[in-house]
Amino acid sequence: MLLISLFIATLFLAYSNGANDNFKGVATLFGSRTSSYQTAILWATFTTLGGAATATFLASTLIKNFSGKGLVPDAIANSPEFHLAVAIATGLTVLIATLMGFPISTTHSLIGALVGAGLVAIGLKVNFAVLGTSFVLPLFLSPIIAIPFGAAIYSLSGYINSKWNLPVNQKMIDTCHFLSAGVVSFARGLNDTPKISSLILVIEYFSVQGGMITIAIAMALGGLLNSQKVAVTMSEKITSLNPPQGLSANIVTGILVIAASLFGLPVSTTHVSVGSIFGVGLIGKKANMRVFYQILLSWILTLPIAAIISGIIYRLLQG
Repeated sequence: MLLISLFIATLFLAYSNGANDNFKGVATLFGSRTSSYQTAILWATFTTLGGAATATFLASTLIKNFSGKGLVPDAIANSPEFHLAVAIATGLTVLIATLMGFPISTTHSLIGALVGAGLVAIGLKVNFAVLGTSFVLPLFLSPIIAIPFGAAIYSLSGYINSKWNLPVNQKMIDTCHFLSAGVVSFARGLNDTPKISSLILVIEYFSVQGGMITIAIAMALGGLLNSQKVAVTMSEKITSLNPPQGLSANIVTGILVIAASLFGLPVSTTHVSVGSIFGVGLIGKKANMRVFYQILLSWILTLPIAAIISGIIYRLLQG
């Protein structure tokens, strides 16, 4: 019964992740009106599934990091109760944010849930050194790098265009924009699928490949059915976008997330994509500071909320 509950909870988490995260890679397509919402989400779904499939061969480091091993003793990290508490808490945190239209980080939620259950299990013996170097530092660096990088890429493209007065080929820009959005969604599937799969692999019936395919399907459904509110926030509320701005933001996001996946660093696609869009908006002087501060607040609250929920659930499961 416990393993069945874990299976359902992990699918719930994957669905919530898809609802909150799947559209982020294509937000600039919809925001710049390069495509319709329907076209954008279908493209995101297809390329995310491609990234998830690739993750079965490349992302073993992320599976290990998000299994809880190293953070707590292996005996606890391998227990279904620990994974069940983490899956439920992360899924609830992400779903609440999704229903409110806030693009938060599933990675951040997972870390909070791992810490919350870990603190209840072993108290302050949780390996906070591993937490800082492997999890927290890469997450906080993500937006700090993405904001100036996004601003720099867009400024550079504008400078080159004004310096040499290059002819604008809108079809080429749109094609590159679609490709870059696909790269971002591919990178998200590559980076996020193994994190969630790490929870379901405690069930011995699942191979790594089988677990990831199952998670990828649930993520796809979440994106197709419940991503509208986050889509509006990402595409319209942070800043207004034109196609060159959207392309610049996506180039930055794709480069940073793929590089992080290859090195096993748990960066958040959310933090990177929001940071790059905001950086582009700053250069265009159209960034909505109020919305950005609201998103920052939701990021700050994500980890403690997930930790509290996870700790409570783990305590209840212990009886």
